[in-house]
Amino acid sequence: MSTATPPVLKPIVDEPVPQPVRWGDAELTQLAAMVRQKSLFYWNGPQTSTLLADFRRHYPLKHLFPCSSGSASLHIAVAALRLKPGEEIIVSPITDMGSVIGILYQQGVPVFADLDPRTYNMDPESVRRAITPKTRAIMAVHLAGNPCDMTALLAIAKEHHLVVIEDCAQSWGAKHRGTPVGLMGDFGCYSFNDFKHIACGDGGMVGTNRDDLGAGLSKWGDKCYDRVAGTRDPEELAPNYRMSEPESAVCVAQLGKLENIVARRNRAGSLLTSLLQGLPGVLPPVTREGDFHSYWFYFLRLDLAVLKVSRADFVAELRAQGVAANAGYIPMPVYRYKVFQNHNFFGGAWPVRDFGLTTMDYTRVSCPVAQAILDDGVTLPLNEAMTDAYIEKVARAIRTVAERLAT
Repeated sequence: MSTATPPVLKPIVDEPVPQPVRWGDAELTQLAAMVRQKSLFYWNGPQTSTLLADFRRHYPLKHLFPCSSGSASLHIAVAALRLKPGEEIIVSPITDMGSVIGILYQQGVPVFADLDPRTYNMDPESVRRAITPKTRAIMAVHLAGNPCDMTALLAIAKEHHLVVIEDCAQSWGAKHRGTPVGLMGDFGCYSFNDFKHIACGDGGMVGTNRDDLGAGLSKWGDKCYDRVAGTRDPEELAPNYRMSEPESAVCVAQLGKLENIVARRNRAGSLLTSLLQGLPGVLPPVTREGDFHSYWFYFLRLDLAVLKVSRADFVAELRAQGVAANAGYIPMPVYRYKVFQNHNFFGGAWPVRDFGLTTMDYTRVSCPVAQAILDDGVTLPLNEAMTDAYIEKVARAIRTVAERLAT
C-alpha cells in the first residue's frame, strides 16, 4: 500500500493581494514646504488655500470647508440645515455611523430607507414611502463607489421640497450620468480617511453651491466663529472640526493622484464584474447604465439556493483558493446597533423622544433587502495596484468554486 502524501494543490490566486504605494515624493514635497511656514493653522494657510483651489478643479463647489473627517463633513452639512428637534433625515441602513452621528447630535431623527438589491444604494420608492411631514433631507450614501440613482432621488426631493446631502466618503471619482458625485445634491461630503481612495490619515471636505446654505458654512465646523470678520461672538452652537495645515499638505499631493487611482480601480472592478457575469450562484454588483463606479471595495452577493452551501463555507473555499474574501460588510443594519436598539444616544436617554417630538422606535424598524444583502454578501478588496492578470486569477478562483458548488 502506498504511503505517499497526496500533493497539495496550488491555489489559483498564488500571490498576495497587491498593495499600492500610497504616499511618496509628492507628499514629502508638500510637507517640506509646510514645515517652513510660520503657522500650521488652517485659516488662510497656504496648504489649505491650495487644497481648496485644487479640490475645486475636481469638484467645483462655491462654498467649501475642510474638516477633520468625513463624519465631520456630514455633521456640518446637517448643522447648516438648522434642524428643529425631531425633524427627520432619510438615510441608508448600510453605512458608517458617521452618516448618522451628526443627525442625532443636532437632535434630528435618522429614518432608514431600504435598498436596491444589486446596487446596494437606497431604493427611491422606499425613500418616497419614508417621507413624513417632518422630513427635511435625504442623505444619499454612494456605497463602495457606486453612485446612487440621483436622478430619481433629486426628483423626489424636488417634489417634497427636501434638501439632498451626498455622502461621498466611499465614492471619490464616481459619476452619475457623467456628473461627479457631490455636485448634484445640495451638499457634497467627502472623506480623506486613511482607508479611502485618497487620504491624509483623517480629514474631510464639505461643500455646496447654494449661497443660502454656504455663506456661513465654515462657522458650523469652527465653533460658529466668524473668521472673515475676526470676531468671537458665536450666534449658535457649533463644534470644532477644523483641518490642519499638515493634513491639507498631504491632501494636495493626494488629489494629484486621484484620476489615476480611480481609473485603475474602475478598470479592475469592471473587469471582475465582466468575468463573473452569468456565473451560477454569484451576483456581481450592478452599475446603472451611464454611471461610473469607483470601487472602494468589491461587494457581490450569493444565491445560496443555487450554491447549496452556507456563505461561510463558500468564503472558506474562496480563501483556500487564495482569494482575500470576507463574509459580509458591516455586521448588521445600522438601526440594529445597540445604541439604536436601546435609544441610548445621550446618557441613556433620547431627548427628542422623551419630550414627545418623535415616536420613532428603532426596535420596530425593518429593512429586509438591506438585511438580505448583509446576510449573503461577500466583500473582496480592490485597489489600484491590481493588474488585469491578478483580477483574472480572482475571477477564475470564484468561477471554479461556484461551478463546483452550484446544483
